[in-house]
Amino acid sequence: MSAIELFAAILGVINVGLIVFRSVWNFPVALVMVTLYAFVFWDAKLYSDAGLQGFFFLANVAGWAAWLQNKGKEGEIVVRSLSPSLRLACLVLSLLATLGWGWFMASNTDASYPHWDASVLVLSIAGQLLLIGRYVENWWWWILVNVISIGLYLAKGLYPTMILYVILLGMAIAGLIQWNEKQKERRS
Repeated sequence: MSAIELFAAILGVINVGLIVFRSVWNFPVALVMVTLYAFVFWDAKLYSDAGLQGFFFLANVAGWAAWLQNKGKEGEIVVRSLSPSLRLACLVLSLLATLGWGWFMASNTDASYPHWDASVLVLSIAGQLLLIGRYVENWWWWILVNVISIGLYLAKGLYPTMILYVILLGMAIAGLIQWNEKQKERRS
């Protein structure tokens, strides 16, 4: 365990807590967190996860701008749902991209657990894009990412990060409940 990993994990809890309550302040916290995690994952030879942090950095900049432009009349972030056809498309594309990236990493790098790591990368990208779009379904992707990540980080001995993902799993479930409630209130 490094101090950088521990600090990044603490920022991760703060970040997701802010997302659960739809606070735009989640984005600056995330920018620091993902920068730190890029170093942690590279050192652990989880190259897909390390590269994912670069994507997260850019996505958080874009998300910050998008959320600032999509507030309700009282300043709250308004959430929405995917259509059934878009939900299916996201599932199919996530599965195909996971298989393809896992194969590529296994064939071309010395990555540790390349398929497992690829699933975290692809599902996280999908979850982040859904989050930027303020889709309630983003939480289902994060629940799956967290479950997969707990096992991966345990296997790699990244214990603070594994504990973070146990906490994030609970927070993702809470986020799903919170966002569903807010969406129902808005429809009423």
